[in-house]
Amino acid sequence: MAMTFDDAPVPEDDLDGHTMEELGAYLDRGRTPRDPAIEGSAACRLALSGMQRLRELSWDAMQQRADAEPDRDSTWISGLLETIRSEVRSGRDVPVEHPDPRLRLTITEAAVRGLVRRTGDTMGGLVMGRCTLDGDLAVPGSPIRVEVTASIAYGLPTDATADRLRARLEDVLARHTHLVINRIDVVFDDVHVP
Repeated sequence: MAMTFDDAPVPEDDLDGHTMEELGAYLDRGRTPRDPAIEGSAACRLALSGMQRLRELSWDAMQQRADAEPDRDSTWISGLLETIRSEVRSGRDVPVEHPDPRLRLTITEAAVRGLVRRTGDTMGGLVMGRCTLDGDLAVPGSPIRVEVTASIAYGLPTDATADRLRARLEDVLARHTHLVINRIDVVFDDVHVP
């Protein structure tokens, strides 16, 4: 049974007692003075990373879209912020193989989603949206389907860009996890001005 957390509201305690507004203000200050409670929280660091990626978008392009379609643009940004909020949930544990059978190592589903998001965001021409991992993550060798959504820069060829993203995701997931990926679905659900 697949479990996704993208549509569920994220309780404030998933941010170790901090709110998205607090994290936004902290990011506005350039993360200074350093707040050990925020910096020591994996959930807060994931949220800050997502918020930073959102800010790295071309504000001019978003402003042009906001002027042309104010309701659509605010909905898009709100949706992206909600996706970032949902990704701070640790989710399921993903086993990591180790030669010593006495050790049980895991990474969180949120860490895998963050890896997928960062891979797409650094490819150029894409702004990653949702990432869903469908399958039994806790059972080594189980086939996993990855579905990602993204906004693509106007003018990029969709088929070639999707193929390039799939190849990059296959490579990074093979290097950093022991997941058996049987399919990666890429959905471009928006277009932005590069």
